[in-house]
Amino acid sequence: MPAWTDERSEQAIGLLLRAGVMASVAMVAGGAVFYLIRHGGELPQYGAFRGEPEDLRSVGGIVAGSIHLRPRHLVQLGLLMLIAVPVARVAFSVYAFAAERDWTFVAITLVVLAILVASIAGLI
Repeated sequence: MPAWTDERSEQAIGLLLRAGVMASVAMVAGGAVFYLIRHGGELPQYGAFRGEPEDLRSVGGIVAGSIHLRPRHLVQLGLLMLIAVPVARVAFSVYAFAAERDWTFVAITLVVLAILVASIAGLI
């Protein structure tokens, strides 16, 4: 197996980003089409505000609804996937820098990853 290089890292990261974005776009588009098939003929009710259901406000609820092929949950899952793409890129960068034995960048990237995870978790 060839040594891990900057070029190989860039190619892998490019593939990760393309695949992640395409998967999230497919999920959002599929959910949107499914939603329009089911609810496209309904008239909107603008007279009263209705917030999002509780199961669309948590990752567990979104995943559970997606398993049951609920259209709004599929769209939400696609958006969560889109948010996860840059986080996965940073996590992969930790691996790539470690494979290159660039410990300074491993440390810096781990700090960036910790900040990303903490901000997503609502700790920052």
